[in-house]
Amino acid sequence: MAAIKILTSAGLFLAFCALVLLAMAICTDFWYETDARRHRERCKNYANKRNDPGYIYISNHNLPLQMPPKGYERKATEARVKRHAPASATAMESHCSRQFNSTISGLWRKCHREGFDLETEDLIYKGLIQRCTPVKYHYTSSILPRNLPVNITKTIRQDEWHALHLRRMTAGFVGMAVSIILFGWIIGVLGCCQQHDLMQYVAGLLFLMGGTCCIISLCTCVAGINFELSRYPRYLYGLPEDISHGYGWSMFCAWGGLGLTLLAGFLCTLAPSLSSPLARTTVHKSRHENGTV
Repeated sequence: MAAIKILTSAGLFLAFCALVLLAMAICTDFWYETDARRHRERCKNYANKRNDPGYIYISNHNLPLQMPPKGYERKATEARVKRHAPASATAMESHCSRQFNSTISGLWRKCHREGFDLETEDLIYKGLIQRCTPVKYHYTSSILPRNLPVNITKTIRQDEWHALHLRRMTAGFVGMAVSIILFGWIIGVLGCCQQHDLMQYVAGLLFLMGGTCCIISLCTCVAGINFELSRYPRYLYGLPEDISHGYGWSMFCAWGGLGLTLLAGFLCTLAPSLSSPLARTTVHKSRHENGTV
């Protein structure tokens, strides 16, 4: 009996810790982070060079590694300059024409990171822009870019619906996971107080079910982030290589809550199986045969 109580108590404690971690993940905005400081600095340097009257763009790809043949050098150099230099300059101009900010994203809102971009902080202080904007869980045509070809606009609209479904699944399943785990924790506490093995077993099953919902939520969240980064056209939705991005501590809290939930479900379902058959009381009902007891 002591081993059963220890396993059950440990399972309920882990489930409570999982609820705390999941609640922290849901209420915070550090699921996904971007840092655009290096990109903004690079664009500033590029703009300063372009404004210099004596600036001439020479790509590093045009420098030969060894001396080419005498008649080949000038033609090959001119061809490489025409091919690489405009493409590199155009790519840099297209990236710098978009304004990238250092942001943090959660389930409910997307915010500018404090202290990362001085220009953005000044605009926020003046009240021209908001630090945080809510994440939309409904479709609206106002977010679609204007003055684009019909086929590109149709593709963007379809991708927006797909991204919206992924966001809805992420928020919906993580909410279901917290509700199921909380319900299982209440049943497990009642079963532990009344020493009811069946209630403890049901609590363990609910923990495993909540962990399954949490797995679905986190997988759809990761899929949604990867989908946003690979959307077409890339010059509107892609991130330049010099912008660092990754998952924040809210995401790791959710993964930690998932692990604790599955471990709690394993312990709570294992505990009732350790009870000995002699400890289980059985009630024998009398049989009525021919109207007599």
